Amino acid sequence: MIYMDFAATSPMSETALNAFVQTSKTYFHNTESLHDVGLQAKDLLEHARTSLAKLLNRESEGIYFTGGGSDGNFLAITSLAFGALNKGKGKHIITSAIEHPSVEYALNFLEKNGFEVSRIPVEKSGKISLKLLEDTIRKDTILVTIQHVNSETGFAQDIKQIGDFLADSSILFHCDCVQSFGKWDKDLFNSAIIDSFTISAHKIHGPKGTGAVYISPKVHVIPLLSNVTHERGFKPGTVDLPSIVAFVTAADESIRKQPAHFQHAEEMRKLFLSLILNNKLIVYEGTENSSPFIIPFRLKGVEGQIVMQELNRNQIAVSTGSACKNGQQEPSKALLAVGRTDSEAHGLVRVSLSHQTTKEDIIALGKALNEITNKFLAVREVTWK
Repeated sequence: MIYMDFAATSPMSETALNAFVQTSKTYFHNTESLHDVGLQAKDLLEHARTSLAKLLNRESEGIYFTGGGSDGNFLAITSLAFGALNKGKGKHIITSAIEHPSVEYALNFLEKNGFEVSRIPVEKSGKISLKLLEDTIRKDTILVTIQHVNSETGFAQDIKQIGDFLADSSILFHCDCVQSFGKWDKDLFNSAIIDSFTISAHKIHGPKGTGAVYISPKVHVIPLLSNVTHERGFKPGTVDLPSIVAFVTAADESIRKQPAHFQHAEEMRKLFLSLILNNKLIVYEGTENSSPFIIPFRLKGVEGQIVMQELNRNQIAVSTGSACKNGQQEPSKALLAVGRTDSEAHGLVRVSLSHQTTKEDIIALGKALNEITNKFLAVREVTWK
């Protein structure tokens, strides 16, 4: 099977897997236990926290390990909102119309608890208008949560520009960076003013069920659950130290090799586009500034699920959008947001790449898609006759 669903999840790298196994054997102890081996495990946890902070060019006291991207988004957004409310700053939150489902879950929860949420549309390019964002801000606006890279289409936001603007307005900025961390230019993270962001391990060849949230130590937060022991009161549950060490190992590897991996993904995308260039039934839905790791397209008049199944029969694994929403047969929210019809948005197919993707994989995908379109074209001709 040719795997092209890396935006959903990725296999653990050999270095991350080795780190997980070795830590599991040697440091299986509870990091909150007060005996010597528990304290040694605690020391390793703090070393991992410091190492990740250095990779992010952030303060280690702002790093909280979580259960992954969805868990991190919920914890961060709710903690920021309740923290601002506690300071009497207001109840208004701004987000975009194309956020990840986990962000929507958090915002829906906050709305049920008295907060107001404004969801601003995106332009046809998939980007947010800074002018529209500015016009939506109110005196009681406390938080803006906007993703960096969209998980369905790869649409990328200018988070540096947004962060600079919000910093001048004294409004908190949370960013879902799950699809860009370890893949996008690390200097962007180092220079962008972001009060809080979420990252995940299994998108960068680390283990599932592990991630991290950064929240600036200058920001007042109130976690949803009080009197929690682990992660300085931010998250309940015994810390999974082997997974955290494996995560940081994968993060270090991804960031060191990021420029080469980004260039490779761009080359693979260019090859794909060259292979479908003359196929009038295939519509590429990405933009010039989209992440090269995510290739969104659709076949005119064909459901995305059907295309996915046809590719699966050809031993090629792709998806129809966010794995957190897959199987629900909903049209792509991101495509609807940029003006596609319900029918067109139902046609979304997402190919997502990694440094492991080869030219042979892309050529096989292009061949399969051309065969699939010829098959559906033949069916249509018979029907029309």
